[in-house]
Amino acid sequence: MSDMITADLVDLDLSADTKEAAARALAERMAARGRVTDLEGFLADVAAREAQMPTGLDGGIGIPHCRSEHVTEPTLAFGRSAQGIDFGAADGPADLIFLIAAPAGADDAHLTILSSLARQLMDADFTSALRAVGDAAAAAALIRGDEAPAATAKAQAAQDSAPDASAASDAGADRTAPAPGAPVKDSGAPAPGATDADAPRPFRIVAVTSCPTGIAHTYMAAESLENAGRDAGVEVAVETQGSAGFTRLDPAVIAAADGVIFAHDVPVRDKERFAGKPTVDVGVKAGINRATELITEVREKAARGETTSAAAPGTPVESAGEAGDGYGTKLRKWLMSGVSYMVPFVAAGGLLIALGFAIGGYSINKAPSVAEHFVWTQADSWAALMFQIGGLAFSFLIPVLAGYIAYGMADRPGLVPGFVGGSVAVTINAGFLGGLAAGLIAGAVVMAIQRIKIPAPLRGIMPVVVIPLISSIVVGFLMFLVIGKPIAELQAALTDWLKGLSGANAIILGVILGLMMCFDLGGPVNKVAYAFAVGGLANPTEGSLKVMAAVMAAGMVPPLAMALATTVRGKLFTKAERENGKAAWVLGASFISEGAIPFAAADPLRVIPASMVGGAVTGALSMAFGCTLRAPHGGIFVVPLIGQPLLYLVAIAAGVCVTTALVVVLKGARKASGAAAAPEAAGAAAASEAKTPVAA
Repeated sequence: MSDMITADLVDLDLSADTKEAAARALAERMAARGRVTDLEGFLADVAAREAQMPTGLDGGIGIPHCRSEHVTEPTLAFGRSAQGIDFGAADGPADLIFLIAAPAGADDAHLTILSSLARQLMDADFTSALRAVGDAAAAAALIRGDEAPAATAKAQAAQDSAPDASAASDAGADRTAPAPGAPVKDSGAPAPGATDADAPRPFRIVAVTSCPTGIAHTYMAAESLENAGRDAGVEVAVETQGSAGFTRLDPAVIAAADGVIFAHDVPVRDKERFAGKPTVDVGVKAGINRATELITEVREKAARGETTSAAAPGTPVESAGEAGDGYGTKLRKWLMSGVSYMVPFVAAGGLLIALGFAIGGYSINKAPSVAEHFVWTQADSWAALMFQIGGLAFSFLIPVLAGYIAYGMADRPGLVPGFVGGSVAVTINAGFLGGLAAGLIAGAVVMAIQRIKIPAPLRGIMPVVVIPLISSIVVGFLMFLVIGKPIAELQAALTDWLKGLSGANAIILGVILGLMMCFDLGGPVNKVAYAFAVGGLANPTEGSLKVMAAVMAAGMVPPLAMALATTVRGKLFTKAERENGKAAWVLGASFISEGAIPFAAADPLRVIPASMVGGAVTGALSMAFGCTLRAPHGGIFVVPLIGQPLLYLVAIAAGVCVTTALVVVLKGARKASGAAAAPEAAGAAAASEAKTPVAA
């Protein structure tokens, strides 16, 4: 690790007060050494990783990290904060901050070294030595492994001449040592004179850990589980499915295991290997912070005889989050699974269709197939090619939506009936609503089949033959003959309503869509509004094109407004927010509502209501102006494809100005009230002191 961290990548007096500022301070050290080529681009990648899951860990550790194309070589920077910085850990702020930067194509050797550091962070001696080290060079040497934690602690104690040095040394001692007179925990070793045959076989656990980036949390969870297993006298074998790839556990080890722990935030690969055993399925941070509890839980399940079906391992989407998630939370995750897989088809297909219209005009939809007629030198032929490719991509929207909703519920066995049900929805003109229903039905049918106890000899063919066959028949029957027709009639009524949108009805719908787009800035409510608009593009009408225009316009408002607010009244925002404001110009112009998330997270009570008001204004004006949009994405870059483009820009500008004004007023009022409260508090304290008799 000698080339990854040096003394000038260490800051033992990190003065940042937010995680964004801490990441920037450490990233600037990387940039100064040429390890980071684009500081803002790299920080955007760090923020995107942080948005997936907080990187704070119990024990005062923060590990912001990412893989980025702006990193030239794997690099590690370390900062130590006296006051602590909130990285989202349950036990409070972090004082040890590690910024891990890996290139987008980092090789396995470097990622293995970074994973080794992640495991070191679970060692109390290592973190204690980092808190005690007195200079940057020694800290870098400790992290590289050039010096042992114990040696560093002794060297620091020898240099420390303060009167309470011995007390400090005691405080940094092994926290696991028992107090005098305390009972000593049984180590699990056999008694003197006993043979190996007399010793009971230890409980055996196999575990899989994984996280979105696959650099830090994956390996820290593995180390935590292994440590907890040793303390409990349990054998734990962990398969780390990280960025550097993974080595599968020996099938014999899995077969001999008494229980399974999945600590993951991305799908477990080849999960069916672990079926038929007591299983605990949690997020990766639970594997780090609650390893002992997880081991206890899986042992209790084994004692009760609870096992998972061989054909029915739980899915990451179903099991993600805390164990107490209700069906409402799971339903949202299932629907978001389908929408997230559908969006790339929307973007590719919609933009190709829009480009086809832009080049060849709106009559391009009547062009013959380019497979039969294509002239290389004619623009209309190229326009027809783009339109027809985009149309094919768009034809997958509903099957993909249904298929991946079912996948979110039942893993891979749900894909076949989900796609079949989505295709039936297209065939009977049940549209977007039919796709939603088909996905949920397919997932439910597969989950019901998976709960059936199957004889061992038949388990191998269940996911490949039996489940796809039976579930496709059931889903097809229900969609064709039972619920498909009522949904198709409802879809037709909704389409007719959109066709007839005019006047006050259109404006009210614009207000509602604007509020939804700005409520959670890319979250579930935002995605529902966006999916509603995109669904209308499958069979475009004048009304559905107005809806798409209003949705995109409203979604651009929050980031653009935050960018403008940080420009006109920068004193109301922190330095980190002002830097985020620069990026928000581009994000907002590109229709990426998430650009406003840092501002909403820091001050939700002012930013979110202000954004919703501005979004409602923009949505209403877009509808009132009759603006239309055939492209599902693109922001200002598809303005030439918008009906009434100048009025469309006016609608966006109006909403941005309204949100900016509200944010400035609300933040200014808070600042003024805080300033006024200070002298009042001081006066009250002085009056109280004057009234208090002085003791003789």
